[in-house]
Amino acid sequence: MSHVIAMATAHGFRSSFRDWASENGYARDLAERALANTIRNAVEATYHRTDLLDQRRDMMLDWERWVLSDVWRSASTPSR
Repeated sequence: MSHVIAMATAHGFRSSFRDWASENGYARDLAERALANTIRNAVEATYHRTDLLDQRRDMMLDWERWVLSDVWRSASTPSR
């Protein structure tokens, strides 16, 4: 019997989240704020003061459900 060790990196996990958010219809800005990314455009940053906490909470609960689902396990398990 062989054992498979899955390697995960913070960048890879963040990247997976970003792809998942896009594929599931979440707004770019919402996903970027969940990742604590800053707004680079100074004018946009000045006028966009909300933290979108309620929307981020709902999105992160959906992400949690997906990560803990069978979809994630089957996608991350190598085929033999």
